[in-house]
Amino acid sequence: KLFEVQEPNQILFSYLKNDICIGYGGIVHIDWGIKTAEVSFIMDTKLEKDFFEFHWTIFLSLLKKVAFNELQFNSIFTYAYDLRPHLYPVLEKNNFDFKSKNQNEIEIDGKMIDAIIHECKNPYNDLKIREIVKEDVKLIYKWSNDTEVRKQSFNSNSINFKEHKNWFNRKLINSNSLLLINEYKGSKIGLVRFEIEDNKCKVGVLLDEIFRGKGLSSLMLIKSSKYYFKRFKLPIYAYIKASNIPSVRAFEKAGYKFFKKNIVNGINSLEYKLEKL
Repeated sequence: KLFEVQEPNQILFSYLKNDICIGYGGIVHIDWGIKTAEVSFIMDTKLEKDFFEFHWTIFLSLLKKVAFNELQFNSIFTYAYDLRPHLYPVLEKNNFDFKSKNQNEIEIDGKMIDAIIHECKNPYNDLKIREIVKEDVKLIYKWSNDTEVRKQSFNSNSINFKEHKNWFNRKLINSNSLLLINEYKGSKIGLVRFEIEDNKCKVGVLLDEIFRGKGLSSLMLIKSSKYYFKRFKLPIYAYIKASNIPSVRAFEKAGYKFFKKNIVNGINSLEYKLEKL
């Protein structure tokens, strides 16, 4: 009957490896009013000893795409009896925060057991985007001239501020340029830049060094790309140095698909593409 309900109280998935089911789970006890749900996951017990963290991490990453990207839930949570101490570190590594403990929730073998609740909030709710204004010129210059940014750029030379300012002022009035400042929990964290040239859109990302390694690049790309497609229809192309693995992963997490290998300024690169759905 769940297949016929517009807002079912649970949505379950088979978890496959090489087309073989090795587990199942999803979101249960769904509250469509406040958009929250509990996480449920069971894997083949033979895998638990050596691959528990591995499969939980993959499953949670897939489930977040459904809950946060597709259904736009506010949060998902786990409700687990205090019998699985190996579970809680895995949850916390995957951005589930300890929320509360319900003491003496159930009796098992004559012993009262607590229930521990962890919650993961939708990070997209804390990410805001806006178009650039003239006051952003120095901030973008700082991000652009960062050592790691220059290293991963196809032109690694440092940038002169006067040249940057002239470039920035041209972008402010160019209808084929869309530069988006991304803010996370009130802090300016980076820039996503869309440039339309020769009937083709190219994308670039700058991330403030203090916010790196937190998985924010893919969030920036997801939200900024949606903003772009409200105005433009052309597919977006990303050109990434083949050696820049973190950037490749960020674009893949954001839904960009590998298109082809390329050479940019004599450097081996990978070309990724995103089209409007």
